[in-house]
Amino acid sequence: MNIGLIAHDSKKKLMQNFCIAYKGILNKNQLFATGTTGRLIEEVTNLSVHKFLAGHLGGDQQLCAQIEHNQIDLVIFLREAENPLAHEPDSDNICKLCDMYNIPLATNLATAELLVKSLERGDMEWREIYQ
Repeated sequence: MNIGLIAHDSKKKLMQNFCIAYKGILNKNQLFATGTTGRLIEEVTNLSVHKFLAGHLGGDQQLCAQIEHNQIDLVIFLREAENPLAHEPDSDNICKLCDMYNIPLATNLATAELLVKSLERGDMEWREIYQ
């Protein structure tokens, strides 16, 4: 499965900890991330991550293009809900595209854990048929 990983600045440490905790599951999949998030994940986990540009420099749009071309199976997007960022329209676009293309999306830690555990159980195999 191809997994997109994105985290706003205030959630990057949480994303690192999430990836450490679920390294065994994530290691069996292809990981894609916006630039800074991907680099930080690699630093703490040694997982291989395909890195796009930094989110605010076009990485969000690159991930959106992957979603539109059905090349991402699941997105974990730990976003800052209380303080919107200047490039928030890009963030909203990721969520909108996941809805349009039926891509499972987690925007908080609880849902991210459910999706990753579901992935481990094989509950996401329907994505292989959907492609």
